[in-house]
Amino acid sequence: MENKVFFTPGPSELYPTVPRHMASAMENKIGSISHRSQQFKDIYAHAVSGLRQLLQLPDNYEVLFLSSANEIWERSIQNTVEQESFHLVNGSFSDRFYEIAQELGRKASKYEVPFGEGFHLESIAIPASAELIALTHNETSSGVSMPVTDVHAVRARTTSDALIFVDAVSSMPIPDIDYSLIDSAFFSVQKCFGLPAGLGVWLVNDRCMAKAEALQANGFSVGSYHSLTSLLSKAKAHQTPETPNVLNIYLLGQVVEEMNKKGIGLIRQETETKASLIYDYLERSTNFDIAVQEPAHRSTTTIVANTILPTSEINKHLSPYDMAIGSGYGNRKENQVRIANFPAHSVAQVQALVYKLEELVG
Repeated sequence: MENKVFFTPGPSELYPTVPRHMASAMENKIGSISHRSQQFKDIYAHAVSGLRQLLQLPDNYEVLFLSSANEIWERSIQNTVEQESFHLVNGSFSDRFYEIAQELGRKASKYEVPFGEGFHLESIAIPASAELIALTHNETSSGVSMPVTDVHAVRARTTSDALIFVDAVSSMPIPDIDYSLIDSAFFSVQKCFGLPAGLGVWLVNDRCMAKAEALQANGFSVGSYHSLTSLLSKAKAHQTPETPNVLNIYLLGQVVEEMNKKGIGLIRQETETKASLIYDYLERSTNFDIAVQEPAHRSTTTIVANTILPTSEINKHLSPYDMAIGSGYGNRKENQVRIANFPAHSVAQVQALVYKLEELVG
């Protein structure tokens, strides 16, 4: 079991150096330190500075730590939407963001395409009254990715006051986003950053902060301990409002430092190489066919295929070889597979997976 390679879409394979960093954290008793100590402030600052470098974040952005990307959906609506949000929906997670806006009492609307399909912006009319435009760069349930050029193009199709939020939960840091053309992005660390689950990272610019402050000044509830204003006041001192996941923030800082040494350009190049290996195999397979029909909308980090052999049977075949792939999402659990292609997966590991799948299931 300790040698198994997880090609699951999250939690997924740990970044190769995480065990070493975990051992270091235990030796230094990182799990026991106060979140108000200078040691924690240094850990926080190290993680934030590394992310700023890796993602090339503009100075008007803040990096905030929360419990999960699911929480960030909720906090986003609470803090930046007084009345109306608009959502592009093409899978289970983009739909869940839309549902949360409704559950919080907002007038949420959506433009939806069938599961597994991408969007064509020319067909979409974005309401002028929408305060938040919710985009999903990488839909983890369906394997559809929104081209970064389309993400950028949304700005020209919205009102000047609208805030553009990008769910990059299962793709960050792979997309080369121009952060001047959006207002917020967020992700979880158990996917492309190869860490244990339990930490969400929220990138927000000054326009989001201004909106939260305006709502609060007008007596509108923006939440309590995790309001944007509360998070920001602590972030400026390299702290969080409550006791956070100190260990995961520490690990994130270590992994991001290594990613910066490797270089984001090489990480992106390797991701494309590995994705090509997987897609090329799926195209010639007698068992699989690629679920996302349009090549431009196919994810490079969460690759989804329809399968004749049930997913559970495939994993039984792979188990003796210490490999596991992800099942389909929801009611597609057995008739689709999801194959994670994250920075923690080496080219050699992907080659071995493709070889074994071809040998075992065709």
